[in-house]
Amino acid sequence: MTTVKQHLWFEKDMEAAVRFYTGLIPGSILEWVTPLPADTPSGPAGSVRLAVFTLGDQRYMAIEAGPLDAFNHSFSIIVECDDQTEIDRLWSALSEGGQVEQCGWLRDRWGLCWQITPRRLGELMQGDPGQARRVTEAMLKMVKFDIAALEAAAKAGP
Repeated sequence: MTTVKQHLWFEKDMEAAVRFYTGLIPGSILEWVTPLPADTPSGPAGSVRLAVFTLGDQRYMAIEAGPLDAFNHSFSIIVECDDQTEIDRLWSALSEGGQVEQCGWLRDRWGLCWQITPRRLGELMQGDPGQARRVTEAMLKMVKFDIAALEAAAKAGP
């Protein structure tokens, strides 16, 4: 069977980032980290490192091999949370040393983009177009998502 994994390129501190992510997201595991034994275009033997890990139900491979392309919004990790406590916990941990953005987006201290979203958001956006519009308008005013405020917008009526 074919396997699909996301691949992340870190300039430096890959192992610290991966250990942080796998410690933060429930059901995650760091499978292995190893240096490449041979010289590569990115550096001498041992300077390039690889890791394989799982975040929740998604598999990843990471490389630390010096500068190439910085992380950007064209790739982000979406974490759907069941409650506000989980949103608050992840938001606080991932945004420390990083920067927060609109609509549940943030960049962590390594520059990786994340979307910390309530699972409830998808439910509130389905069905009634008026409700979806109200929820969208409320969402667009938020930085970190507030589930109670989204639900209030959904119930507000026309």
